[in-house]
Amino acid sequence: MNTKPLAPRQSAVQWGLGIALAACLIWAYWPTWLAMSQFWAHNPQYSHGYMVPLFALALLWWRRDLLRQGTFDPSCWGMPLIALGILLRLASAYVYFDWFDNVSLLPLLGGLCLLVGGRQSLAWAWPAILFLVFMLPLPYRVETALAVPLRGLATAASTFILQTVGLPALAEGNIIRINDVKIGVVEACSGLSMLLVFFALSTAVALLVQRPLWEKLTVLASAVPIAVIANVARISVTGLLHVKVGGELADAFFHDFAGWLMMPFALGLMWLELQITARVFLPPAEPVERAAPEEKLAGLQPT
Repeated sequence: MNTKPLAPRQSAVQWGLGIALAACLIWAYWPTWLAMSQFWAHNPQYSHGYMVPLFALALLWWRRDLLRQGTFDPSCWGMPLIALGILLRLASAYVYFDWFDNVSLLPLLGGLCLLVGGRQSLAWAWPAILFLVFMLPLPYRVETALAVPLRGLATAASTFILQTVGLPALAEGNIIRINDVKIGVVEACSGLSMLLVFFALSTAVALLVQRPLWEKLTVLASAVPIAVIANVARISVTGLLHVKVGGELADAFFHDFAGWLMMPFALGLMWLELQITARVFLPPAEPVERAAPEEKLAGLQPT
């Protein structure tokens, strides 16, 4: 493998080739981008999709120092990834499954990085490429399989909390009854949207914070319970407001204010988690070098 720095002419050719291939990729996937943007605009569970490409670009800029390290030797190992992306897109057209078309973008981007810039280019770009998975809509069956148990969990946990604070709450399916008040935990209240958004945010935090690998994995794993806690808190406060101040204010809180409040609340829980792990699991102290007895005596003698 060549370890010499690239000549200016060769480097310019690689950059030009990379820009040309990126333009071709954007042109080929333009209908896919338009379809996803329409989905983000009309489905509140994926409204965060607009921010994912922007954060991916910011992540590339944040890791730009890797571009100045090592060499950029084109690698033919990018061809299998490109072939995988093309096969996924063809399979999407054959079986009419749009998710294959969406996810085919990721191996194509990785393959282009390897083909144009080699391993060093892929080492720079792979976190941003993988982060793009959060802008892809889930398959309908997966979305339904996640939403149904999340609704049941949110209903049961919220009912338990309302009973704990002294309210006569009773769960009937996905409806919480408090005296004459009925609170329906519909699909939009399942917490799936919160889970998707917060999982993307926790991944972004894990990529940016300077912590050991196990702490980053802990941050990723905690996205699920924190998102569930935030959604249960939203439903429980809504039920409490229904009883204490009336349904109109409770509905306004549930549909408007709580939607904005849930994310800062969840981020606060993550910040608290990072603070606790930083204080409980302290880094090992550096050993202190002790002077020999002869050196101590020498230091006490007058000069």
